[in-house]
Amino acid sequence: MEEVELSEVRQGEEKELALLAERLWHSAYDDLLGKTQVNYMVDLLQSAPALREQIAHGYTYYFIRSGGQTIGFCGVQMQGAKLFLSKLYLSDEFRGRGVGQLALGKVAALARDRGAKSVYLTVNKGNLRAVRAYEKFGFVRTKEQVSDIGNGFVMDDFVYEFTL
Repeated sequence: MEEVELSEVRQGEEKELALLAERLWHSAYDDLLGKTQVNYMVDLLQSAPALREQIAHGYTYYFIRSGGQTIGFCGVQMQGAKLFLSKLYLSDEFRGRGVGQLALGKVAALARDRGAKSVYLTVNKGNLRAVRAYEKFGFVRTKEQVSDIGNGFVMDDFVYEFTL
């Protein structure tokens, strides 16, 4: 099994992160949501300006690296006693190999280091691979939510939480 490390995205690396996010979001969601919605969501949430704005408001982004190469990314934000895992995406060739479980372990360790009592996340109800991965790690579904993100689109999600 691969070793995985989280490498904090530094100022000036937002464009590199945005390009990675665009590729990984299209890979993960085009079949599920359609390219039009994915394009909209990438522009809204994962463009370099959007990432800079999120970082200015307390989000921390990490490149997920293995064997010296960038294989994905994640984004987190402390919210009271909980760490919000906003995003965690891996390149196609690293899915289904246990790498996501290792990355989740790194996120849990990060949450503990920050004094969090739990980690929570939202996941698209149709993203069955991710749902299975989170449940395998020990996340528990706590609720469902639908969020209007504008332009006629919604995010239809499950909320999951992992107690530390």
